[in-house]
Amino acid sequence: MYEKLIRNRLSGRYPCHMPGHKRNMAEFPMAEYYGIDITEIDGFDNLHHPEGVIKDIMERAARLFGAETYLLVNGSTGGILSAVSAVLRREDTLLMARNCHKSAYHAAYLRACKVRYVYPACLEHYGICGAVSAEDVERRLRRYPEIRAVFVTSPTYDGVVSDVKGIVRQAHARGIPVIVDEAHGAHFALDARFPESAVDLGADLVIHSIHKTLPALTQTALLHVQGDLVDRDRLCRFLGMYQTSSPSYILLAAIEQCLVILEEKGPALCEAFFRRNAVFEKRARELRHLHVLSAEAEHFRGNGLFDFDTGKKVISAAGTALQGNELYDLLRDRYGLQMEMAGQTYVTAIMTVMDSAAGFSRLADALHEIDGTLAKDNSVSQKKIQDLVGGSAASADLQTEQAAYTVCEAIEREQETIDLEECEGRIAGEWITVYPPGIPLIVPGEIFTEALIGKLRSCRMQGFLIEGMRGNDRKVCVVRKEIYA
Repeated sequence: MYEKLIRNRLSGRYPCHMPGHKRNMAEFPMAEYYGIDITEIDGFDNLHHPEGVIKDIMERAARLFGAETYLLVNGSTGGILSAVSAVLRREDTLLMARNCHKSAYHAAYLRACKVRYVYPACLEHYGICGAVSAEDVERRLRRYPEIRAVFVTSPTYDGVVSDVKGIVRQAHARGIPVIVDEAHGAHFALDARFPESAVDLGADLVIHSIHKTLPALTQTALLHVQGDLVDRDRLCRFLGMYQTSSPSYILLAAIEQCLVILEEKGPALCEAFFRRNAVFEKRARELRHLHVLSAEAEHFRGNGLFDFDTGKKVISAAGTALQGNELYDLLRDRYGLQMEMAGQTYVTAIMTVMDSAAGFSRLADALHEIDGTLAKDNSVSQKKIQDLVGGSAASADLQTEQAAYTVCEAIEREQETIDLEECEGRIAGEWITVYPPGIPLIVPGEIFTEALIGKLRSCRMQGFLIEGMRGNDRKVCVVRKEIYA
């Protein structure tokens, strides 16, 4: 694809077609990209009816990942919307892990699904969601026989891997397909030292954001499908709805180039990663006050953790005077290290096969220097640690069966906006999500509780980005009271 785009740029043909920049590379700031940015012209295939070069890329991805593969240029979101829609009819029931990304909730809304939740464990010291167990999935499937599909996120934004094999076994015993949002685990297929890929574990639909952990451009992703529980025609129909009808050929070429890199250099890149990571984790275990989950993961196996992606560095400052946003700012401003996100007691760094030895070393050096300035802060009581952890944007304190309506019912009803402090007992009319990681703290149709209001208040005071609140994060959208009074 990339070579064809270059040849087309040099061909001398004049573009009497879109895009409007007309490959004019004379004077504009991003002109170097215009030369290979085209529409669906002769010889370049069609994403929604692939027969040529795009089909070749799909087949290359299928060989690498081990399942039929579709290319996504709308990110994993387009794949998640399509996967859920392909396996569920309108108003079917979906079993979903409560810590899924907001796009899974959007899919449930678009299909007017009834949603039942399975709740992840909690890694309390880190304040993050742990794994979803196969036993919990089995209990929910037994309790709600109307469930028609299972959706889990593995690994999570923080690298926690669930028992996908066990979940698949329980679902398939009932003829139910399993969708795995493995957006953060596209690299699992590269090396046996990573957790096993959900594709290899038998999941029916697996979504990968290759741009998150592999050498690819933002918005590039893959959707894998296998087995006989998914109607391919329905899947293609919804991919055609949820993906743009004008896909970027730059993004398609970026997917192809990523696959080429993995085929040619994947083993060497993985070997270098694990060598550098081993040095980092040895140094991480020497820290006295900060804690790095990837280096301590073995202590949590069977206690909220099934497996863990060592590329995610969840760095906890719990028990010190340092809070997550302070550690985040310190690493950025003093050490020039931009973290992926901050929670209330931790920060998360994402390290991939493309990270250099110098990058690993800089992070380890910074953590050791910061650790040397810290002491156990006796003024930080255990209760305060738990309060901070419990208020984390990504914590597992999400359990609620207090839902008055389905997502679709709540959104379709008349709504009003009221102050956060006045909403206890009211029914949410909008998702409220602390981002990142993009997990809704409350879903339309659920009832505001005192604990949830306190969590939102805490997140707001600490400056977290909150999507779904209005008026400088003081107002919330609720179903009008007279509708259900």
